[in-house]
Amino acid sequence: MSLLTKACPYLARTGMSALQGLAATGVNVPGASRGLSTSAVDEARCSVCPGHTGQSALLAKASQCPVVGPSIRINDAGKTSQPLPAACPYASCNSIKPEPKAASEVQPVTHKTNEAVFDYEGMYQEKLAKKHEDKSYRYFNNVNRLAARFPQAHTAKASNIVTVWCSNDYLGQSKNPVVVNAMKTALDTYGAGAGGTRNIAGNSALHLRLEAELATLHRKEAALVFSSCFVANDATLSTLCSSLPGCVIFSDKMNHASMIQGIRHSGARKHVFDHNDLEHLEQQLAQYPRSTPKLIAFESVYSMSGTVGRIPEICALARKYGAITFLDEVHAVGMYGPHGAGVAEHYDYEASLRAPVGQRISGSVLDQVDIITGTLGKAFGIVGGYIAASSSLVDMIRSYAPGFIFTTSLPPPIAAGAVASIQYLSASQRERYLQQTHVRQLKDDLESAGVPVVPNPSHIVPVLVGDAESAKAASDMLLAKHNIYVQSINYPTVPVGEERLRITPGPGHDNYMRARLVSALDSVWSTLGLRRTVDWERLGGRCGVGEDRANSELHVGWKRGVENVWEDAQLKQAHDFERARKGGVPITPAIPETVQQIISAMA
Repeated sequence: MSLLTKACPYLARTGMSALQGLAATGVNVPGASRGLSTSAVDEARCSVCPGHTGQSALLAKASQCPVVGPSIRINDAGKTSQPLPAACPYASCNSIKPEPKAASEVQPVTHKTNEAVFDYEGMYQEKLAKKHEDKSYRYFNNVNRLAARFPQAHTAKASNIVTVWCSNDYLGQSKNPVVVNAMKTALDTYGAGAGGTRNIAGNSALHLRLEAELATLHRKEAALVFSSCFVANDATLSTLCSSLPGCVIFSDKMNHASMIQGIRHSGARKHVFDHNDLEHLEQQLAQYPRSTPKLIAFESVYSMSGTVGRIPEICALARKYGAITFLDEVHAVGMYGPHGAGVAEHYDYEASLRAPVGQRISGSVLDQVDIITGTLGKAFGIVGGYIAASSSLVDMIRSYAPGFIFTTSLPPPIAAGAVASIQYLSASQRERYLQQTHVRQLKDDLESAGVPVVPNPSHIVPVLVGDAESAKAASDMLLAKHNIYVQSINYPTVPVGEERLRITPGPGHDNYMRARLVSALDSVWSTLGLRRTVDWERLGGRCGVGEDRANSELHVGWKRGVENVWEDAQLKQAHDFERARKGGVPITPAIPETVQQIISAMA
């Protein structure tokens, strides 16, 4: 009613009681003198008083309105009225709500009826049935990774040993003696749990040391640790963008669910731009003045496709249009850059090698990114998430984000292991070198076998299947017949029709394991009749498979004309560095110097 009274000068000065009186009062015939036909009066239904029919004085009054009147004059044949003209200030309103009943007229709920209770279990089963029907139901395999034999594991039956090819423990740090022993020492010294939130008994020297290490790694003023990077992304985006007045968010179409969740929770206006499409992003940015707060959210390595965000170009657009950048480096930290700070560091590889650790490199790509988020649960081999940014932004999130404030902090052994892992990978190139060389070899072997790999310049090896049922069948066959574990990926993680197997070679996979994997995939593809690369070419291509190379490069990111993020010269430098550091010893899986060195550094 308030909308109508503001728009209509008559309603603005007429009380509700007067309107109700008009609605209840009949109209004297003929009504034609007011431009209202007899049949219209007889058949009119008053929208103000639901259920009231017949001759309404209010309807007659409405016919005098210069805006509404012409539209409610209908012919004597009883035709329905024409739509209200767009000029009507309340044309979009369906009806005026009646006044609420007085408290004495409302019948109390007695719960003594025969009404059935909602079928909660039925709803659960209905939702699950839909998952089974579209083949997107998720089955969790019982896989128990063996620290002493990584990347091998046993299934539910301890004697059944399988090789894991899809772990996000990308560099095998979870079993690195440096990490494990640092955690054991902290466990013996400080116990298993944190004891509370960071504000209440859960803030220790290890947490502060971890945040200092992360800030140093990314050459930022400060960092803040969360229980996971899902929480870090959700809490940071929702808190920051709900605080910025009139903030508009620009999000890459392929962003992770945690970023999408944070954007939703912020309540800010959002635009979704096509993956790595700079023209589309700029078109969206150009709609708003520079004074409007804006945030561009994107990733460095997209985990299911292996494509790489166009970081320098997006940062340039942010500067041009007055936006800040939010870069998710979850699937890059530990693996890219000479110190493992991620793809943003890798863009300035040589400069990062020369500059002292932790020192800001003015004008570098890393320096241009405003907010970096990362995880401790993938290449660093532990668990947890974090952000790194300016000290003011970090302190604001620390002070306002419920996802940080109201949760128990990471256990001290976790923090100790994370510190040890960050320090270790900041100094060692061995794991990154082995991972990248194994990735290249596997991609080449699969290409030779005609197994369709989604092209990308990173360490992810996505093998395109094309439907959920076949992807699961391929995964099951690899596990049952070949003792190889590769998880199938389906909707909503990837779009329908782009289902795949996601392979992640690591430093522990040797030549024999790789040969077995390629042979097994070739056999599975033949047995199930799955499409190979040439088949996708005949269909016009999908996800970059079987597509024109130039077109694919627009999608995969990184530098035009450069096939891999880790270039040949950089891999050679990493190899030579490790050989020199170890006195000429060949590069093999990492052997720690001494556990005590790490523990002493933490003191």
